[in-house]
Amino acid sequence: MDSDDGPTDAERELLHECQLGIEYLHRAYGDLLAFHHEVGHAMDRFAVAERELRALGYEGFADELRDDHLPAGAVGDAWTYELVEAFQRGMLASVVAFECDLREELAEGRSHVAERRQQAAWRERADREE
Repeated sequence: MDSDDGPTDAERELLHECQLGIEYLHRAYGDLLAFHHEVGHAMDRFAVAERELRALGYEGFADELRDDHLPAGAVGDAWTYELVEAFQRGMLASVVAFECDLREELAEGRSHVAERRQQAAWRERADREE
């Protein structure tokens, strides 16, 4: 790190790429939460269908929903909440910790160093041109 200016241009670019990577992981996490909620809503509908099938005398289909489909996992045996938790504890936590350590090493923990530099430059330019 340059002692006067903070991270070098190359370090700033590296930090920016890692920050964008973290932001995309958070977006993916949001998509995973949406998947979790949508599957949950679908399963709620199937639970209603099970009751309706039973009320209409379709015991075999009702039993199949109850025994095979409602308790089944979304991926293998895992329910969607387990996928969410595994992503939180696994990849997301690991990469966020890595990026935090990298920022600490290269930029004294400051985030968005490329954006901060651009912000300062644009504000300085605006002040000069008034």
